[in-house]
Amino acid sequence: MCGIVGYTGSKQAAPILLDGLERLEYRGYDSAGLAVRNGDALAEVVKATGKLYHLADKTDQGRSLPGTCGIGHTRWATHGDPSLVNAHPHVSGNCSGSGSGQVESDVVGVHNGIIENFTELKEKLLRHGYAFYSDTDTEVVVKLVDYYYKKYKIGPVDAITRTMVRVRGSYALALMFKDYPGEIFAARKDSPLIIGTAEDASFLASDVPAILKYTRQVYYIDNLQVARIAPSSVKFYDLNGDEVTLPLTEITWDAAAAERGGFEHFMLKEIHEQPQAARDTLNSLIRDGKIDLTSAGLTDDTLRSFEQIDIVACGSAWHVGMASQYVIEDLTQLPVRVELASEFRYRHLPIRKDTLVIVISQSGETADSLAALRVAKERGAMTLAVVNVVGSTIAREADHVLYTLAGPEIAVATTKAYSAQLVAMDALAVQMAYVLGTISNEQYGHFIEELGAIPDKIRRVLEDKERLQWFSSKIANAHDIFFIGRGLDYAISLEGSLKMKEISYIHSEAYAAGELKHGTISLIEHNTLVIGVLTQSELFEKTISNMVECKSRGAYLMGVTTNGNFTVEDSVNFTVYIPKTDEHFVSSLAVVPLQLLGYYTSVNRGLDVDKPRNLAKSVTVE
Repeated sequence: MCGIVGYTGSKQAAPILLDGLERLEYRGYDSAGLAVRNGDALAEVVKATGKLYHLADKTDQGRSLPGTCGIGHTRWATHGDPSLVNAHPHVSGNCSGSGSGQVESDVVGVHNGIIENFTELKEKLLRHGYAFYSDTDTEVVVKLVDYYYKKYKIGPVDAITRTMVRVRGSYALALMFKDYPGEIFAARKDSPLIIGTAEDASFLASDVPAILKYTRQVYYIDNLQVARIAPSSVKFYDLNGDEVTLPLTEITWDAAAAERGGFEHFMLKEIHEQPQAARDTLNSLIRDGKIDLTSAGLTDDTLRSFEQIDIVACGSAWHVGMASQYVIEDLTQLPVRVELASEFRYRHLPIRKDTLVIVISQSGETADSLAALRVAKERGAMTLAVVNVVGSTIAREADHVLYTLAGPEIAVATTKAYSAQLVAMDALAVQMAYVLGTISNEQYGHFIEELGAIPDKIRRVLEDKERLQWFSSKIANAHDIFFIGRGLDYAISLEGSLKMKEISYIHSEAYAAGELKHGTISLIEHNTLVIGVLTQSELFEKTISNMVECKSRGAYLMGVTTNGNFTVEDSVNFTVYIPKTDEHFVSSLAVVPLQLLGYYTSVNRGLDVDKPRNLAKSVTVE
């Protein structure tokens, strides 16, 4: 959730840290803080509540903080309310923790994650004379490091590894020690952390965009490892304190991809980047008119070995799984089960050895999805990760990896990563069907042709955005919105509803249209907006019938359908048309107007589109 940055080198640290935090603010924006050291001087800590610009103003854009080594943090509150005293960085000394200025503490640190046994550890430290000023688990872990550092008179690496053995939960830690000027020490377990290197400078961050402006050379620190970071060197250690070697990875993203590029919001920019994200992903999988999954390690023999598919994900990625379930089952005739990762990890589901468990995650660091992946592997299933971030934890731990090529996604509400995941899963479904012999050569060629046409058809949907902008102004004051559909249209409705509620704060729900009469229709009132997705020809008339039932009870209707279904206009108040495509792949097109509707409604309500309240981009805590 939270965002961490660090820098040590020859330049002033604070402006670099603020720049990195700005690029990570999508990870948390309850409060922010910096700790900077100027040579042997004590660390100077500055914190501010609210969004990052408060901290920037407080430090004159970082210019008022001298020093060339520092750490920074932007917070998404877990333990303790958003407040100055709970803001990071935290210190090992017994100070108030709420003000700005130099601190006498031996250890200063920032943290992303959750320390599950922090109450037990806090009680231990209280018995040893430590006092606490905040309600956070982070203060506990910083003081535990300080305790081992002093009790055993050991170095920072050994003090950190002793702490890691005692701590339960997830964490990415960045720490500075008074006795080690110019150095930063870091550790991680299940929360993302990368280390970047450049000439005479080193960086650390929760995510690549924070440091992409300064370097493309990064290390992905592994689980239960410690890093010692100096301006001209980076060393890694395991839990035993033994030095280990990690590969250096070059980031290939275009740095401009992490900028707004003239768009008012990242979300709008990323909506418009969907044709390219889908095209790049498909081009990585389709070669010479055939789908090639060998880059994911999936040979034809491997694909033939599966008798069942389990798809595990959270949020929008789960909605991708729901859409993929219909497509895979229809094309391959294999049973598909879609599970929320947060439920899958705690259920004792029978998993056969011939089951493929597909874990979908944009970041590749989603806590529940990572835990579900590990459960699946423990039970003997083959695992496939569909992720967007090379080198992420889920990508490293899965048996096979299918990378989407959406590039960096900054807005909290996902759009282009969702679309890239959809086309990747559709390509997987087609190839599995072809290998299993459930589709003919002719159908195989047709499906590949239809997949290849998706990017251009998404672009054509985007050309109709002005009508959606106008319509959103009419419904911006709605209190309730219902999205309905059947089959694949229901899966599309789930994502449309999520987009609306997470950025406009309007209560919205998605329902399988046939379920309306089993309770939900009692909620329909005069002018309640009901949005029907109508792309499946076999189910078209039934969904229209359900919408008309809502209209007779006062609902205002919007329909999303394919070109040619002009009879929809006889039943609904506002119609959006999308280009015709094979009905298996229509999700990639039908979701776009729903994304735009959510976006424009949020704008019309005067809300912060890219940073919706209480949400963070990458959910790395349970």
